[in-house]
Amino acid sequence: MSAFTAINLDKLPAPEIVDRKAFETILAEVKAWLIGREPTLEPVLALESEPLSKVLEAWAYREMLVRAEVDDAARGNMLAFATGAQLDHLATFYGVERQVVQEADEDAVPPVPEILEDDARFRQRVQLAPEGMTTAGSRGSYVFWGLAASPKVKDIDVASDTPGEVQITVLSTEGDGTADAPLLAAVSAQLNDDEVRPVCDTVDVQAATITAYTLEAALTLYEGPDSEVVRQAAEDAVTAYVIDHHRLGHDITVSGLHAALHQVGVQNVTLTSPAADIIVAASEAAHCTSVTVSVGGYDV
Repeated sequence: MSAFTAINLDKLPAPEIVDRKAFETILAEVKAWLIGREPTLEPVLALESEPLSKVLEAWAYREMLVRAEVDDAARGNMLAFATGAQLDHLATFYGVERQVVQEADEDAVPPVPEILEDDARFRQRVQLAPEGMTTAGSRGSYVFWGLAASPKVKDIDVASDTPGEVQITVLSTEGDGTADAPLLAAVSAQLNDDEVRPVCDTVDVQAATITAYTLEAALTLYEGPDSEVVRQAAEDAVTAYVIDHHRLGHDITVSGLHAALHQVGVQNVTLTSPAADIIVAASEAAHCTSVTVSVGGYDV
């Protein structure tokens, strides 16, 4: 999202806190330990049909499961991997709470459920929390407090071409990303709070400029796989790509679209739209209005 957040949590490999040994490895170690204690059992344990061998197999299987459970539980204490309630508890160390996107209304017909901020956005705000501890007007501080203004804020860009003048661009979670007046007012009020904005800064808040585009692609498939399964996989992948890149300053590249569309079973891709890379500035975002992926033929 910006230069000050150097660590991309999505790219961190999952650490192995406890050695996740294979079932066969654990079983061999257990057998070796038992034979070391009682050598006469070696010919017995060489037979898988022996009841004692079955007991040790059950033991080894349970140990394998426990190792995996302990490893998963340990990862739940790390920001990159925590989800749900575990992420909520981690956030308390930074004084950050999950935002309410939609208030519950049990008296409505039908009842309206409460909708909370999703883990990905909440994790991003928790990671930015240390930036919000300064009132020196850092870019990270403005991004943190801008996201905290409303769960409808999808992305924030901070620019300052003139000392003391800060230009904030807001991308909304709703519609094509254009922030409406109430959302801009909420962000402005948050960022102009005396506890957030340095006295010498003038903060101006604006909506992002949206570049709309459509995606149209025809696939050439290999013979064999079910064509609809392959087509749907390609459509799902490219849809995820355009959603992920509906961000400020994120270009939509032809190579990126081709990579997403080239799922297993796809021999070639003919991309009709967009015909070229869509380049956007830091205060702009590209929004896909429709995705059409069809099967154009088969490789012969």
